[in-house]
Amino acid sequence: MSDENVRTAADAATQATAEQVLSGGGERRGPRRLLPFLGPAFIASIAYMDPGNFATNISGGAQFGYTLLWVVLASNLMAMLIQTLSAKLGIASGRNLAELCREHFPRPLTWLMWVVMEIVAMATDLAEFLGAAVGFYLLFGIPLWLSGLLTAAFTFLLLGLERRGFRPLEAAITAFVGVIAVCYLIETLLGHPDWKAAALGAVVPQFRGTESILLATGILGATVMPHVIFLHSSLTQNRIVVREPSLLKRLFRYQIADVTLAMGLAGLINMAMLMMAAATFHKAGLTDVGSLESAYKTLEPLLGKAAGVIFAVSLLASGLSSSSVGTLAGQVIMQGFLRRHIPVWVRRLVTILPSLVVIWLGLDPTRTLVISQVVLSFGLPFAVIPLVWFTRRREVMGVLVNRPLTTLVAVIIAALIVALNLYLVAQFFFGSTGHG
Repeated sequence: MSDENVRTAADAATQATAEQVLSGGGERRGPRRLLPFLGPAFIASIAYMDPGNFATNISGGAQFGYTLLWVVLASNLMAMLIQTLSAKLGIASGRNLAELCREHFPRPLTWLMWVVMEIVAMATDLAEFLGAAVGFYLLFGIPLWLSGLLTAAFTFLLLGLERRGFRPLEAAITAFVGVIAVCYLIETLLGHPDWKAAALGAVVPQFRGTESILLATGILGATVMPHVIFLHSSLTQNRIVVREPSLLKRLFRYQIADVTLAMGLAGLINMAMLMMAAATFHKAGLTDVGSLESAYKTLEPLLGKAAGVIFAVSLLASGLSSSSVGTLAGQVIMQGFLRRHIPVWVRRLVTILPSLVVIWLGLDPTRTLVISQVVLSFGLPFAVIPLVWFTRRREVMGVLVNRPLTTLVAVIIAALIVALNLYLVAQFFFGSTGHG
């Protein structure tokens, strides 16, 4: 049986099971009825646990303790809504966001969006590849340039699972999410956080000077990664296909559950990152832990060698999985905007190659991570604004069109995120925060 036949058979089995559940039949009962619908949001959620999140959360916890936990929580709630809209767009229209932009927007705007989002996908992969390379270096002492090659090879192998359908890739990425979750559960328990202070920090909005405001802006403003908005709509567009209005509504409710579980877990992991940094670095007066390498080296004397190894394992799992997801997003963006048959290996290589070049040049990893986040900020309006615009249009969404309140909240969140990202860009180029 060929790969294509295996893919078709595996996907058809999931489609059949899902249809039984949606129609009220089948043998599955209780939580097991949810299983055929889980997966797309877990792939998308990796973008919220990438090495850039590691750096931001660790810096926030080291400098300000538990003060900014509420920002992480608020950021995650915003991300839940945006990712829900992206999943709904794919279900309702049978198109992903890139394809819809090409169909509905003027050609010059479409070309501009494609160029911007390709750059965004490359910048995303840059951050992920650097994180994975640093993870290889910390665990095994492998040079960064060789670590970059290993990451590229692993990315091609992992994305090769697509040939066997969406289920194997979803399972593999979900396993990586599980590894990161277990690592940070252990890190949190080893650090013995102040649970009362953590609970207070999670629900009471507060700041400690202008530097904490800037860092909070960084956490909140960089919440929604533009590439994953395009990707999530692609993951749901042909996964489970139904056209009857009542079944569409029911399918969407299951996708809401998928997003809630995946993004909820991502939020808990991000909060655990900040709590770990607060309980170890901030408590010890080490407020200047500003890089992934220094965090690893500082954890060992504070919590023992096992803590450093667990941190490096979680970073490697994050880098490998998120680099694969970033490359997949680049593939979706190129295919959707251009609508031309381009060999898969070419689409993936276009996204990966700039990351390898940067690593081979030996540029500072932490500084490069910061620059990549600024590039992402430029691309955000090109993803969030079209998403809200399409999901409010009945001719695109049908019965799943946004309710007026949903659109209002989405517009407010989109405006806030875009404004904060513009503020971050301005701070990067013109501001003086003491960190350079």
